[in-house]
Amino acid sequence: MRREPGQLFFLTTQGCKVNQYESQAIREALVADGLMETDDPSLADIVLINSCAVTERAVLDLAKLVRSLASASPKPWIVVAGCAVEADRERILAMDAVDEIIAQKDKTLLGSPNQTKAPFPALAISGYNRARGVIKVQDGCSHGCTYCIIPTTRGRSVSRPAEEIISEASRLLDSGIREISLCGINLRHYGRDLPAKEDFWDLLTAVDQALSPRWAGRARLRLGSLEPGDLNAKALSTLAQSRLMTPHLHISLQSGSREVLRRMGRGHYGPEQIFDFLRDLREIWPVFGLGADLIAGFPGETGEHADETLEVVRRLPLSYAHVFPYSERPGTPAVDFKGSVPGHIRRERAKALRREVSLKRADFLLELLKLPAMDVALEDGGTGMNEFYVECAVSDAPSRARELLRVVPTGLTSSGLTAKLAREQREGA
Repeated sequence: MRREPGQLFFLTTQGCKVNQYESQAIREALVADGLMETDDPSLADIVLINSCAVTERAVLDLAKLVRSLASASPKPWIVVAGCAVEADRERILAMDAVDEIIAQKDKTLLGSPNQTKAPFPALAISGYNRARGVIKVQDGCSHGCTYCIIPTTRGRSVSRPAEEIISEASRLLDSGIREISLCGINLRHYGRDLPAKEDFWDLLTAVDQALSPRWAGRARLRLGSLEPGDLNAKALSTLAQSRLMTPHLHISLQSGSREVLRRMGRGHYGPEQIFDFLRDLREIWPVFGLGADLIAGFPGETGEHADETLEVVRRLPLSYAHVFPYSERPGTPAVDFKGSVPGHIRRERAKALRREVSLKRADFLLELLKLPAMDVALEDGGTGMNEFYVECAVSDAPSRARELLRVVPTGLTSSGLTAKLAREQREGA
């Protein structure tokens, strides 16, 4: 990408938390090279879009975004990077307003001031302009779910050494970050390519032990999406011993039907395994937030299969969920599967799942109101995220943001909680 000191750039991100991390690394590298960021695309010399391709809708949204940004500026240099470049290269090249595309394998060059490559993408960060940050610990996926384009767009699984992750986490905490999410494309594959062959739970233990002597009670860790197959006895033991973990998990469930999971290439777990794990987790965390990813209308999904998923949702202690109607992605095996579910039925099944999840969330928020206090990572403007992954509006919030505050829940908003500042404030926050 052409770049010169003094140029203004505008950076926008689509998709997952891994993309958010990579965008922050790119932002820091461009600033280090003498460029200046603007939040007004009409002023930008360079417009960079870090794209997503997980669904067809993501690519359609990208096209809409490109048109909008092109019309906002007299003559921007529009660059598209990220997963959509790998999944829909020709379609993006056909967009008149796009001046340059950057392949996923070359994204590291944007985030590396010395323009060199490394086995693990040479992206690193030193801070975020908010209280919560993300660290990418793993990239790519070697599993191959039948519906998923990610192995094509990001390649095989690659893990980041624990010492590098711990060093970056320490930098972020020193910079004022009060919550760090450890994220990857498939955390279940973490460590398989490293010499020690340690898994993700070994990594979490190492990070917790390194940081907790200084930061326990002052900062916290959160986890990215977890594979249900990784919810085992070792996971319970690790979470029980952690001094930094938030009581919140997000699981990549996808379906509650064993037959649909098998067709998805995800037959290595089932709903009962998840129920058993969460029952035992309740002994460690009496209250916890729980999110899930769900796909409605996968090829071959019958009404009975959809009902099985709905019943699993009713049984899970969910506080939220991301529900998607199945989206065909060219190049994936599922595109050629028989039993395609009509689009309107996919949407109806997704709507039914969302309706059930909304009821679960309402019950969860009412449960939180019974708690004597919660910890909120406060952002500018008096809002922040509590440990259960619920956004809170904090009354009487201090003017200095980016703090971990003890608050008392006082009522409900449309999406979360309102709370007031408690007398106790975290030391050193």
